[in-house]
Amino acid sequence: MRSTRTRSPRARARLAWAATLPLVAGALAFGAPAADAAGHDDGRHALQGTKPLWATRQADQGATAAATAVRARVYLAGRDAEGLADYARAVSDPHSAAYGKYLSPAQVRARYGATHDQIAKVTDWLEESGLKVTGTTNRYLAVTGDAAAAERAFATDLHNYRKAGHTYHAPSITASAPASLAGAVLTVTGLDNAPKLAKHHSGELPPPEGVFRNSGPFSSYYGSKTAKKLPPAYGSRAPYAIKGYTGRQLRAAYGAKKWTGKGVTVAITDAYASPSITQDAARYAARNGDPRYRSGQISQVLPKDYTHIEECGAAGWYGEETLDVEAVHAVAPDSDIVYVGGASCMDDDLLDSLGKIVDGHLADIVSNSWGDIEANETPDVAAAYDQIFQQGAVQGIGFYFSSGDNGDEVANTGTKQVDTPANSAWVTAVGGTSLAVGKHDAYQWETGWGTQKAVLSKDGSSWAGFPGTFNGGAGGGTSKTVPQPFYQRGVVPDGLSGGLEGAMRTVPDIAAVADPNTGFLVGQTQTLPDGSLGYDEYRIGGTSLAAPVIAGVQALAQQARHGVAIGFANPAIYQRYGTAAYHDVTDHPLGAGRDLAVVRVDYVNGTDDAKGTTTSLRSLGKDSSLHAGVGYDDVTGVGTPGAGYVSSYRP
Repeated sequence: MRSTRTRSPRARARLAWAATLPLVAGALAFGAPAADAAGHDDGRHALQGTKPLWATRQADQGATAAATAVRARVYLAGRDAEGLADYARAVSDPHSAAYGKYLSPAQVRARYGATHDQIAKVTDWLEESGLKVTGTTNRYLAVTGDAAAAERAFATDLHNYRKAGHTYHAPSITASAPASLAGAVLTVTGLDNAPKLAKHHSGELPPPEGVFRNSGPFSSYYGSKTAKKLPPAYGSRAPYAIKGYTGRQLRAAYGAKKWTGKGVTVAITDAYASPSITQDAARYAARNGDPRYRSGQISQVLPKDYTHIEECGAAGWYGEETLDVEAVHAVAPDSDIVYVGGASCMDDDLLDSLGKIVDGHLADIVSNSWGDIEANETPDVAAAYDQIFQQGAVQGIGFYFSSGDNGDEVANTGTKQVDTPANSAWVTAVGGTSLAVGKHDAYQWETGWGTQKAVLSKDGSSWAGFPGTFNGGAGGGTSKTVPQPFYQRGVVPDGLSGGLEGAMRTVPDIAAVADPNTGFLVGQTQTLPDGSLGYDEYRIGGTSLAAPVIAGVQALAQQARHGVAIGFANPAIYQRYGTAAYHDVTDHPLGAGRDLAVVRVDYVNGTDDAKGTTTSLRSLGKDSSLHAGVGYDDVTGVGTPGAGYVSSYRP
């Protein structure tokens, strides 16, 4: 997410720009037999979650035309879906005898992958129903056909439904697979055609977006320049926002010390690809004191073609990739970085990007600054994501997802909810803070990231409407769909998880700097006012920043383990709860009742002073209904990495 303009969403990828998607707690979920639709036989196994919640009787517009085109994916369960989930837990749990005994991609396929016989039988079933198999991988079969064929295959009727002012088709009852394939089919996606766009939240990609610049005055470190001529707040004059932290300051804040990430590879997934990432990253490092990139230190794995360019706002993702790459290098300057771009911000393409990392074991640490709200999550898609996360876990690969930039989401959606895939029990959800790094790079304090904005009055004598309205904050809270994972038991308070009976997954797990007002300086080629392209720098924030910062810290920790992969990190993260490994972040680090704020001056047009500037006060530590307090909380999780975090991984 950007410093002054928080971007969008599985765009958070437009940044806060930053995190989420659907999560699946289990591996395979077959339910009771589906109703006998369209004259199909009984004895079928339901593929849970394939009838979306928005497909209600009230929204029903009647049957979908039989000739309507359908594109779907049938995900394969493999030969031992339950065993995969069990081993993913065991290999990640420091208390397990199997801890750290990772498998290679080939071993995963041999032990848990779909068999040739399963693939053949699933193919026969689909083709006999009238669908055409257009692609086969070790994870899914892609199919096309008409609605009539899809109804025959999945024993359901497709109906048209009104949703958010548009009409989409979806199953009228839960789709199902033949009983004989109950162990082969995980789920099917695509039977409903409602768009699911990740946010940062074929054709040529557009040029970079228009240039964005921060106005001054700035602080060079927290508190270095006070707004002495402006009204006080909370009993004192507030400092100006920093120009943007650099790698040196972030490394000092999070205990990097001598560690550099040498020998570790970090993967980054986003949609599309910045056309200038290599040059921008090199220029940024040279200007801001980061070590030069070695030849080949950054690599990219990109699709042949891009799709949904306008729907996804392709150019907006360039800044996300730029932030992620530059933040990882700033924190872990010797780690290798592989960027794996999606063909779009749609689930299928993002799943393909994650699958490439797992199937090729391209990295041990994967940073993901994109997502969606949990209300948009469907169990079918969540199951597909969780299968990849579990396969990664058994190979020693950890996935880190930003928790979101809209706090409890009430201001954004009207409903209190978490983001996905940060809600998955199989990923590390990264929350956000406001960070104060002082003179000589000294760590001062952090609050949970949540800001209220009040604008300077016209006469300059007060902050209008002080303390102002909610202006963004780290995502967090309690999932409505994912049960509490084992590693959160005994750490997450019952008041947050929902209690011992029916306790649910709580987000986030860990946190790092995210507040755009105490954010990171990033450099990127942008479209200048005269239409030409040029490099510029600006401050940025959001959990889109926190995720790659934590990924960089994990690269340092893996180096401290002599290169041994940390893998799915949550059990180890919670094992360190309550120790000096963490800064225990609260919303009032200076004491009860002592609030904090910074002053921001911004260009009205986001570029220059042609239309003047606007001055505002940003109060810190005010994240919607979420609060950072002593111990685990729903803004920062167990806290942020402290001076002893990285070294705690030394054998």
